[in-house]
Amino acid sequence: MKDGLYLTGEQREFLVPKAYNAAVKAGEVIMEDYQKGDYTSVNQRAQATIKNYLGSTHIPLLSEEGREMRYDERKDWDMFWLVDPLDGTKEFIKGNNEFTVNIALMLNHRPVVGVIYVPYYRKIYFCEKGSGSYMREGVKPGEIGYGDMFADAVKLPLVDKRNTPLRIAVSRSHQTRETAAYVDIMRKRFPDAEIIEQGSSYKFCLLAEGAVDYYVRTSDTYEWDTAAGEIILSDTGGTTKSLPKLGKFDYNKESLLNPWFECKSGLFAE
Repeated sequence: MKDGLYLTGEQREFLVPKAYNAAVKAGEVIMEDYQKGDYTSVNQRAQATIKNYLGSTHIPLLSEEGREMRYDERKDWDMFWLVDPLDGTKEFIKGNNEFTVNIALMLNHRPVVGVIYVPYYRKIYFCEKGSGSYMREGVKPGEIGYGDMFADAVKLPLVDKRNTPLRIAVSRSHQTRETAAYVDIMRKRFPDAEIIEQGSSYKFCLLAEGAVDYYVRTSDTYEWDTAAGEIILSDTGGTTKSLPKLGKFDYNKESLLNPWFECKSGLFAE
């Protein structure tokens, strides 16, 4: 493991498809409930699907549904899965299609594998640190291997320059007065900037694509909300930094709550 933050080839071929397939399997469960209009147990069903599938890796799992795990139990983990089985529950309930499955593999408290699946659109985004970020559309049920993941996959970003006018993403359901203040600061530099409201971690995917350029979040998020998106964005040259000091994110903290943060696409040069 070069500098302790990369997988070996053997680990890569075993673990990256595990994350990919687990996300797709959870997405199938989520869509069953979505089509029935039933949200009473969807988080738990998606969680159980992921936990059961990833159990064969014998790697601990930390997730939104298992947040009660004590810090003393997890603080010395050198590798673990960080999972949000259904990100964007409010969007799921509203029926607006903007929900995702987030799975990250953490190594020495940093994300090294990220998968975000958007089940309604059957789009999946995945990354293994240092190997680039990719998107596949038309995802079908069933398991696939490491090589097949890249069949018909497109490397991100999808464009070669930032948007004109600049496109700023904000949360559809979690905007605050402070969000508006950061947007106003950006608009002083880019008066014609467009605002894109979007739910869930799909905002990270849009940044990685280059479809949006900037995203600011000034309301509560947790580590499972950002880990997969951070590594997918990072491997396209983008950044995720804590606010107000523009520091790096820490993971597996005693408190799993994130600081406020901003993200920039790799095409958004200062």
